[in-house]
Amino acid sequence: MAGRQREKTVTDEVHQNQILRELYLKELRTQKLYTEYHVNPLRKVHPITRKPMSWHDNLEEPADAKFLNVIHHAAQGPRMKYPETETESQEIGWDPEPLVNPERQDNRLNHFKVYKDITLYKAKMWSLGEDDRHK
Repeated sequence: MAGRQREKTVTDEVHQNQILRELYLKELRTQKLYTEYHVNPLRKVHPITRKPMSWHDNLEEPADAKFLNVIHHAAQGPRMKYPETETESQEIGWDPEPLVNPERQDNRLNHFKVYKDITLYKAKMWSLGEDDRHK
C-alpha cells in the first residue's frame, strides 16, 4: 500500500454541494441554542467581582481564626514548620549556623591578603594600568 499512490478523483459540483449540505445539516443537529442562564449551584465561588466603592461590600467582617492560622503557617519558613527535614532538598542549608566559631583574629582559619611595602607598591602599579604582571 505504501508504494501505491492514491489517485485523486475529480468530484463534480453536484457531489461537492451534497458533501457541504451534509456537513451543514450535521452542524445544525449538534448545535444547541441556550436561552436560559443560571448560576451553577455546585460552585462555591461567586463569579462576579465586588465593586470597590459599594457600602455593603466594604463592611467589616469578623476575622476567621482558622483561616488566619493557615495563612500564618504557610508564610513561615520550613525550619519553623517542621522539626526536621521533609525532603533531601531541605537538608542543604537546614542548619545555617557555622560549625566553627568564626573568630577574625584566628590565623589558622583566616588567611587575609597582607600587603607589605613591595606588594602594596606593585598592587598600585597594576591598578594604574602597568601590564608587566607576568615578568
